[in-house]
Amino acid sequence: MIDWIWLVPVFPLLGFLLISLGGKQLPKQAAGFIGSATVLASFLISLGTFLQLPAEPTTVTLFPWIHAGNFHVDFSFLVDPVSAVMLLIVTGVGFLIHVYSIGYMSHDEAFARFFSYLNLFVFFMLLLVLGDNYLVLFTGWEGVGLCSYLLIGFWFKHPEYNKAANKAFIMNRIGDLAFLLGIILTFVHFGSITFSEVFPIAKNAATNQPVIIAITLLFFIGATGKSAQLPLYTWLPDAMAGPTPVSALIHAATMVTAGLYMVVRSNLLYSAAPFTLEIIGIVGTATALFAAAIALTQTDIKKVLAYSTVSQLGYMFAALGCGAYASSLFHVTTHAFFKALLFLAAGSVIHAMGGEQDIRKMGGLRKKLPITYAVFLIGTLAIAGVPPFAGFFSKDEILAYMWGHNRVLFFFLAVTSVMTAFYMFRLFFLTFFGGFRGTHEQEHHLHESPAAMTFPLIVLAVLSTLGGFMGLPSIFSHHHALREFLEPVAANASLMSVEPSHFFEWALIATSLVVLAIVIVYAYNRYVKRANVPSGSEQEWDQLSRWSYHKFYVDEFYDALFVRPLRALGGFFGRVFDPQVLDGAVTAVSAGVNGASGLLRRVQAGGIGFYIFLMVFGIIAILVYNLVL
Repeated sequence: MIDWIWLVPVFPLLGFLLISLGGKQLPKQAAGFIGSATVLASFLISLGTFLQLPAEPTTVTLFPWIHAGNFHVDFSFLVDPVSAVMLLIVTGVGFLIHVYSIGYMSHDEAFARFFSYLNLFVFFMLLLVLGDNYLVLFTGWEGVGLCSYLLIGFWFKHPEYNKAANKAFIMNRIGDLAFLLGIILTFVHFGSITFSEVFPIAKNAATNQPVIIAITLLFFIGATGKSAQLPLYTWLPDAMAGPTPVSALIHAATMVTAGLYMVVRSNLLYSAAPFTLEIIGIVGTATALFAAAIALTQTDIKKVLAYSTVSQLGYMFAALGCGAYASSLFHVTTHAFFKALLFLAAGSVIHAMGGEQDIRKMGGLRKKLPITYAVFLIGTLAIAGVPPFAGFFSKDEILAYMWGHNRVLFFFLAVTSVMTAFYMFRLFFLTFFGGFRGTHEQEHHLHESPAAMTFPLIVLAVLSTLGGFMGLPSIFSHHHALREFLEPVAANASLMSVEPSHFFEWALIATSLVVLAIVIVYAYNRYVKRANVPSGSEQEWDQLSRWSYHKFYVDEFYDALFVRPLRALGGFFGRVFDPQVLDGAVTAVSAGVNGASGLLRRVQAGGIGFYIFLMVFGIIAILVYNLVL
């Protein structure tokens, strides 16, 4: 199957070309079939590659790409355990979301355009995870950024959606510039940007060399943009302006994990820079806690899940900070299952509510949407870390590693875990329990989603239930299947000062269960028994709740610090500098040329006498010059 690995990204690219060329003339059924079938074909080849994975990482060179001086880069793919896992996530979850989109987008006029964008995104994401060097990875990196812009602003007739797309594109450019500078510095220091040439040198390098710290920090800044970490996270919640399948595919399961994948891929560089790992751990923990604090008070169903995504990504980066690369990738995998499930289930709710996203106007939906209710419950239990669902195993593994590395960060991650359980059950109870709080027309419209939407939900619910068993903790099994699979290329670094004992792991599980039970009972009593629906009037809220609801005014702070000054500077250049200085300089040059040409034009006035005078004057001048000199 390795010989066919090049077809994995080619199939979605082919789908993009066929759907784009067909345009509006292509029937919706044909566009949906082509888009889904091409991703399914990529998944089947990825699955075959996973099952027949060679013992050693394998490079597949398609063609020489750039050869200039001592800079040599081939267009090559790297097949190893890390890329194999990511291929299954991207194509597997991607296929389910394509199928879901057939039902969700069935009434949209731009159905074919939507599927062409989805296929193009999958192509670039596969290019990113398959790249054998940083240049191919960066090509996919930029491509998914472009597709994110196109899909966030898909309904471009809404000005606010266009603003959200621009915001995502611009904020990602900040991180992308840092990533590009890191690639350049990598070439300057190592003489190559190919993984197989850079990583062996980094493996034997002394720790905390300034140049390696600089490279890894630049890479991490790139990752903060793409994976929505502090301070470059504000684009992701606004990206919920795109259709719900976009939120599930790009902003939950795949693209936002690109930065994390890049760090895992570069794990030998980061292991040589423990200083950078400490920064990553702190930033990741801060992001997890901060985003969870915002999610506590949000009333838009997709915004709650968006901040939950930011928080869970912080969890993953915190794991990277303590060198738990395999554990982080484990949480990437389980998170792809349950967060895609939650977003798609939220889309089913929005579909039934006729586009309504405010959870204050929902309630009592479990009777009208039984399948959506059941799968949303499974997704909520998984993200809250309730055993035996997927999130329990991956989150507890991260907490165990953090306990052995940094007790302070462990405490904040544990608090974040409690907050996650609370805001998710708050969302669940307000949406599905109590009386219906919407309009009579909305209540009349309520119905379960079609099979094209519920089938992917059921598959993802099964994965969210069983997915955690690929990484059983040592108290249950001596074999951690995923960690052993990833060990050849992404083994966890030994950065723990204390190895967690079996007693600690049992204590962590027991404590988690008790706290989760308390949180669930409290949320049930507050939002179901007492029917405490968030008030529409902020005057009734306490100050901290208002700050949380307004996202601690970070957007307003950025607007005052960056946006307004840059707009003012642009206005100055547009109103003053451009018309008076630049245009003035051009006008002055034009006037000078016109004046000089006016003087010279008088010489060519057509008078024969003047011409004879000039001729005689020229002869005399030549004679004088020859006689004198």
